[in-house]
Amino acid sequence: MTSIANILTQITELTTDLETNYPEIYKFLEEEPITIPAFEHPYLNKKLLKDYLESLKELIIHHKQTHQIQ
Repeated sequence: MTSIANILTQITELTTDLETNYPEIYKFLEEEPITIPAFEHPYLNKKLLKDYLESLKELIIHHKQTHQIQ
């Protein structure tokens, strides 16, 4: 079973990859890895983090398919 820490690590790695290799899509992300939450105790759970991770993966796949990147 994947832990929250593992999911967060994967999200960080993917956002870093986007920032480095796909700056044209990174600038459209609504959140940046260094963003400080506006709430004192923002509610995040494992499902929300997994969904966000999957959306990042799908974003990269879609970009590669539409721009013929191998």
